[in-house]
Amino acid sequence: MTKNKPTAKKIRLAKKGRQTRWAPFWTVPKIYGKNRKVHPGRHTTVKRSWRRTKTKA
Repeated sequence: MTKNKPTAKKIRLAKKGRQTRWAPFWTVPKIYGKNRKVHPGRHTTVKRSWRRTKTKA
């Protein structure tokens, strides 16, 4: 990728990066109850890694 990216492309890439983060930790007890141990990454809607799947940005 070039050294200088267009602003629109930077915004799109930033959005893709935010979509792949884990959900907040407080969503686990809210969904499953107090005693259930579940990884917060389960609640992330978009599952993408820079290695596995590329974006069209």
